[in-house]
Amino acid sequence: MVRRNRIAVLTAAALLFGLGGIGRTNAQTRKPASLRMAPDFSREDLNHRTVTLAALRGKVVLLNFWATWCEPCLNEVPRFAAWQEQYRSRGLQIMGVSMDDDEPPVAAFYREHKLNYPVVMGDEKMGELYGGVLGLPVTFLIDRTGKIRFRHDGETPLNLIEGEVRKLLAER
Repeated sequence: MVRRNRIAVLTAAALLFGLGGIGRTNAQTRKPASLRMAPDFSREDLNHRTVTLAALRGKVVLLNFWATWCEPCLNEVPRFAAWQEQYRSRGLQIMGVSMDDDEPPVAAFYREHKLNYPVVMGDEKMGELYGGVLGLPVTFLIDRTGKIRFRHDGETPLNLIEGEVRKLLAER
């Protein structure tokens, strides 16, 4: 609960000072490609398997920081699951990072919605690895070499993200 309150306060402050992504338009949510290597991590997913980002090298990774209490996040999750099915054979791997305080609601959501991609529990430290997660959702698109190519803060048109996914999948 403390983390949820901290994220809520940070989100409100970011919106107040114009730093948050929620409600922004296409051009405003898309940040320039940093072309920095995505920080590696090792976490246990909800199925108790160890997941590392380094093991996904060679795939295009959509890394999504989200929470069960975040309405825009919940709108994205079904599309991400559909993309995982649609683009898996072309090399896409979606990974969710739940910023919920506790695992049980996340696990229940995961089972209820039959998610087909790994979800790990995140925390403030993991968010800091990725430049800070001040509001949710935050989505990173990582190319096959492990470089962060796109970052989206807040609710972002899904057709924009899908176009970027297709672009990265077409690159070899």
